[in-house]
Amino acid sequence: MASARAALLRRHCLAAATGANPTLFSGHGLRYRKLEVILTTTIDKLGKAGEVVKVAPGHFRNHLMPKMLAVPNIDKFAILIREQRKLYQRQEEEVVKEVRQEDVDAKQQEEKLKEYQTAAKRLDNALLVLRRFISTGNELRSPVTKDEIVSEVARQLNINIHPDNLHLPSPLASLGEFEVPLRLPRDIPRPEGKIQCTLTVKIRRK
Repeated sequence: MASARAALLRRHCLAAATGANPTLFSGHGLRYRKLEVILTTTIDKLGKAGEVVKVAPGHFRNHLMPKMLAVPNIDKFAILIREQRKLYQRQEEEVVKEVRQEDVDAKQQEEKLKEYQTAAKRLDNALLVLRRFISTGNELRSPVTKDEIVSEVARQLNINIHPDNLHLPSPLASLGEFEVPLRLPRDIPRPEGKIQCTLTVKIRRK
């Protein structure tokens, strides 16, 4: 749509420059006067897009008009320029909105990653203590499951994790201290000198 408008603008401009608007070029003595033109783009030392400036007729015919840098300052061109600027302004606003949304999404992603890193570090340094009844020896009356560990992590450490974040093939069935591997996203850095984060779970007699 923008290209069609530009083509239409070029045709009207050429018509004006080649005689359709005789007041600009054909009047006796007017060829040495400066013309009022509307800039279609910002030009250094001349003006900004949309501004009306005065230029030499030859400069307009030979440089500004062929490159569609300016059009004659008459009503029909002024209307076209205003419509074109409205279109470009809407397009620019849409681009700005998209860029701002991308910035917001990137910032949210960065903040979320920092939260994960902080939580992973706390889990790796934590000692989760559970007390259970025993049946015989060191055997627990009821084994400790993933769901129980998840619940205790939320209660003791105020960190919410999912059972899938724990690598626990079978429930913990005896007293003692256990290193439970954590399954975390790959983009979360691991503790220095460790292949993966772990949660230390200590089960004591109740």
